[in-house]
Amino acid sequence: MAKSLGSPCRGSLSPEGILREIQITLMECKVCFKKFNTQQRECRPQNLPCGHVLCLECIMALSHPLLRKLECPFCRQLCSVDSTSHCQVLIDLHELLFSPHQSRCSAPSYRSTGGLSSGRSSRFAALHLSTTFGGWGTLVNPTGMAVLGSSGTVVVVHDGDKRVVVFSPQGKKLNSFGHRGQANGDICYPLDVAVTPCGHVVVTDGGGKAVKVFTSRGSHVLTVKESFQLPWGVGIDSSGHILVSDVQAGTLSHIRVDYTRGVTLQCRTVLSDLQHPKAVACCHVSGNTVVMEHLTDDAYPPGRHQQNTRLRVLTKDFHILYQTDSFSLTLQSQLWLNMSGVAFDRHGDVIVTDCSQGMVWRLGNLQDKAVLTPLVGDHLIRPVGVVSLRNTLIILDSGDHAVKMYSPESVSVI
Repeated sequence: MAKSLGSPCRGSLSPEGILREIQITLMECKVCFKKFNTQQRECRPQNLPCGHVLCLECIMALSHPLLRKLECPFCRQLCSVDSTSHCQVLIDLHELLFSPHQSRCSAPSYRSTGGLSSGRSSRFAALHLSTTFGGWGTLVNPTGMAVLGSSGTVVVVHDGDKRVVVFSPQGKKLNSFGHRGQANGDICYPLDVAVTPCGHVVVTDGGGKAVKVFTSRGSHVLTVKESFQLPWGVGIDSSGHILVSDVQAGTLSHIRVDYTRGVTLQCRTVLSDLQHPKAVACCHVSGNTVVMEHLTDDAYPPGRHQQNTRLRVLTKDFHILYQTDSFSLTLQSQLWLNMSGVAFDRHGDVIVTDCSQGMVWRLGNLQDKAVLTPLVGDHLIRPVGVVSLRNTLIILDSGDHAVKMYSPESVSVI
């Protein structure tokens, strides 16, 4: 149900109570009950392919030393140790709550120095929260979002029993599909979603190591497995072809599909030297593609654990056009961006979500020089995805388990 700006979302819990709930329910391993700790390797939270989270120490203790497999202690699914991955959501949350270098109690200071623009972009002037929908229960730990063309229909993947939820532009739930499971029509652990021009829904299933295609009503069309190790980000180019990043293989794949017959025509690797690529976005104005990489932090001194992310913008033929990263942007603007989602606006400029500061930024045309312009900084907890639709920004906020729409004029929708 869509809510107006003032609608309560957290019951009667105080901020301190919410923090205690987070620490108890999210920030400890439910096997050994030790607190997750991002600075100790054995205590870092790890995703199992089934979606449950354990510390690395428990994963190693429960797994067979030779077969490197373990049975999930919660759902009994057989999992490979090699298929586990860092639980970036909890790692980021740990940094947010316990890092001495950050404080959410004070708003970030935006100084007009270097590559930082102090004013709002004229294209997104005075954006206000106009609609929010979803919320805990309707959405559970959402990971990806897409919008169907100019209709404004919003598609979200999350950790609920039915993995895909379709909303109207006003926030009314229209449909849900994709049961939790391993069959072709099921989705084990969804990571991202995209929508084709003809309305097909494309989901990356990390647990099933596959890309799954459905109709907008939820009928299964096709499963593409190929040699994916952990397919993550997904985008659709202007021709309706699928682009998929593989965070473990370090690749970007281009998939051509006959949606009518439900067959794969071609699947080829177009880039193979990426470092932990996740978010993918396609620009229908220029035909360019942007890929977000999450670089290792070995180069940083102990105690500094900001995630360094890199954006690579590619031409239609997948040649690197230009790139930038968090460190380069910090030198320009004196702000450290923990980029979690990326998109193009209707003019072809790059916009990103910043999950640490709860912000959305426009980077402009990176080929000239990145100029950071704050677009949205209110009422966001942990934005992980963004879509630009005309003069509106649609943002997926995993911290609130909600979709939030920002438009030039604030309009409450009941």
